[in-house]
Amino acid sequence: MYEKWLVGVDLGGTTIKIAFISHNGEIVHKWQIPTNKSEKGRYIPIEIAKSIDQTLAELGKPKNRLMGIGIGAPGPVNLVNGSVDIAVNLGWENFHLKDILEMESFLPVVVDNDANVAAIGEMWKGAGNGAKDLICVTIGTGVGGGIISNGKIVHGINGAAGEIGHLTSVTECGTLCNCGKTGCLETVASATGIVRLTIEELISTHTPSKLRDLYLDQETISAKLVFDAANEGDELAKRVINRVTFYLGLSLANLANALNPEKLVIGGGVSKAGDALLVPLKQQFSRFAFPRVNKGVDITIATLGNDAGVIGSAWLIKEKLRNQI
Repeated sequence: MYEKWLVGVDLGGTTIKIAFISHNGEIVHKWQIPTNKSEKGRYIPIEIAKSIDQTLAELGKPKNRLMGIGIGAPGPVNLVNGSVDIAVNLGWENFHLKDILEMESFLPVVVDNDANVAAIGEMWKGAGNGAKDLICVTIGTGVGGGIISNGKIVHGINGAAGEIGHLTSVTECGTLCNCGKTGCLETVASATGIVRLTIEELISTHTPSKLRDLYLDQETISAKLVFDAANEGDELAKRVINRVTFYLGLSLANLANALNPEKLVIGGGVSKAGDALLVPLKQQFSRFAFPRVNKGVDITIATLGNDAGVIGSAWLIKEKLRNQI
């Protein structure tokens, strides 16, 4: 008797990552397809179902090899009916993702927010290492997050729990965030925020800096360049990183003081800075964390990278089917 597979789907604005995953969380086969956003994204679930069938055919495997599909989607998800309330980048509004994908694939489907799903992936097979109380923060173009308490994702009353990027970190004269508030963590700790803070430093000070020379020469800057310059001892870059980790450490310590997690996992593109981010972040976190909370938590870099979403999605469908037995 062959082992059945779970299907994990990580739905992004540019690409859709799909994987067949074993019952214990190992990736059997993975691939991706472009995200078709034409006609307000109406073809996305159709193309996911078609791609799954095509891949099964290429592998020479029958449809009954699959147990079901878990999918992480951008935006708030209605957990009752699996619809996506709004996903601006896809053109979705009250889009019935679960119902349409079930109809197209003839498989059971479960849907959750993509940041929640990434947190589940890290808990199950990544840096969480099985921890049941975990905060996962993804730092890229924006700042996202997922909170796991006693092994369960915290969703809140209407699916907005875990919006770590929208913790208010700058209380006065903060920058306007895409959410409509000012001073959100996302405005100062995302890759975009790091670039903005760096340009502010370049404008407001005339400190000699390799970063300044690079900016004047190329008229561009990136978060990676800021971390690289800080590693090379650039004082201006180090000032920026200290500001970023101050805001991040303050916000995460306040969150941890409320939740007392075992693991605090940092993922997303900015996490690739490694110790250049982690060392000053731990110092700032320790300043603001309740001592017993600080003692109990392990702050670490995510390990699954781009696979966190598909692995976490597979866990969703595995748990749903297990609870139905």
